[in-house]
Amino acid sequence: MGAPHLYIGCAGWGIGRELAAEFPGDGTHLQRYALRLSGVEINSSFYRPHRRTTYERWAQAVPRDFRFSVKVPKVITHERRLAGCETELDTFLEQCSGLGERLGCLLVQLPPSLAYDEAVARVFFKQLRDRFSGSVVLEPRHSSWVNAQPLLTTWQIAQAAVDPSRIKTDGAPRGAPGTQYWRLHGSPRIYHSPYGPDYLKNLAMQLRTVEAEHVWCIFDNTASGAALVDALTLSDWLEA
Repeated sequence: MGAPHLYIGCAGWGIGRELAAEFPGDGTHLQRYALRLSGVEINSSFYRPHRRTTYERWAQAVPRDFRFSVKVPKVITHERRLAGCETELDTFLEQCSGLGERLGCLLVQLPPSLAYDEAVARVFFKQLRDRFSGSVVLEPRHSSWVNAQPLLTTWQIAQAAVDPSRIKTDGAPRGAPGTQYWRLHGSPRIYHSPYGPDYLKNLAMQLRTVEAEHVWCIFDNTASGAALVDALTLSDWLEA
């Protein structure tokens, strides 16, 4: 296996005034962001739909090797709870396919109340795989999903490594081995705390040795602006 494709970025591409100098040049925040970082996670798709033309515009704004991870809508994961959602799935995939080759991954984040039901999960993953052949990453947050590993392997679904950890199997990437995905929310204060240099150096060393085709590290500690700093630091160390 050759060197993995590394996608380092944040949950969103907003650039605060205090970091504007790190993203020089003209253009939109996305255009400037994509000149420094290699990937981004679209979280807004979880809350509301976007037109296909919006995704197309985003794809045209970034370099050819930049990739988007797109969060599956909550109507599928939290309201339908993975069941009876073929229509919603078709609508979502038609929209985000506007990203074309820059669509790097789908993120399926589950609510903490959603326990593992093998029959429901099998049907959902089959429906998803009938429609989408690219990378899919699951972020379960109910402890019963520790039993899902065989099904994830069957349907080539990766499981995210999450910090802070929610269940005993999310401390490291699991599931299908082709994609590994770190989703870092900030610790000890979730969504706010930055990751210190020791953590980021150790993470960079770990990412350099990963045996996977696609490797993602997304910082979701965006509430106080730490995510961009952490992503830039990690990206610089990986490039050094």
